[in-house]
Amino acid sequence: MTDPIAFSALLCSRLCHDLISPVGAFTNGLELLADEDNPEMQRQVIELLEQSAQQTASRLQFFRLAFGAGAGFGEMVAMDTGRDAVAAYFAGGKVTVDWRPAVRELSKDGLKALLNVMLLAGESLIRGGTITVDGDTRAAGAELRITAAGDRLLLPPEIEMMLTGGASGASHDGALTPKLAPAFLARTTLVGLGGQVTVAREGDGIVKFVILL
Repeated sequence: MTDPIAFSALLCSRLCHDLISPVGAFTNGLELLADEDNPEMQRQVIELLEQSAQQTASRLQFFRLAFGAGAGFGEMVAMDTGRDAVAAYFAGGKVTVDWRPAVRELSKDGLKALLNVMLLAGESLIRGGTITVDGDTRAAGAELRITAAGDRLLLPPEIEMMLTGGASGASHDGALTPKLAPAFLARTTLVGLGGQVTVAREGDGIVKFVILL
């Protein structure tokens, strides 16, 4: 896809899809609170409102870095910023993150690519699991390794092709959907940096992504 407006629309659709649940829960909670007189029920509803508000804020923090232009940051971003965004995004869900890369900072685009791959890794863990992130800095740049492991793992071939550009990935850019948008964004961002990402599967429960920057 070469039309930036169409691709922006896909990212907006993806963003709305991921935000509609916590925002909708917040709206429903407010309606319940307005009609509820029982103090204990009011307390429970307020707790749910707080959870929905926190989840919405966490997802916005993540997508600001993963999809946005990185306004407010310099050309290089501390890895702690990425770690905090990832931890907040996956908090309270079925996916746990083991974050241990020996890399202190990345360019804004490098971090964008990493977060989009993290998003794909998390979505591949249908029943939950663990994402392990490690990596190191080398003479030519950085190598980041993301391993998703769980009881049931599903990474559709079209997402893998879109992410790596292998097989017919690049030729399917015109068939982009909101679900494929993070893979396309990660790949094109890495191409702009002169980097790449590879994907390797180990049985039915492990998939490894390696980002070279």
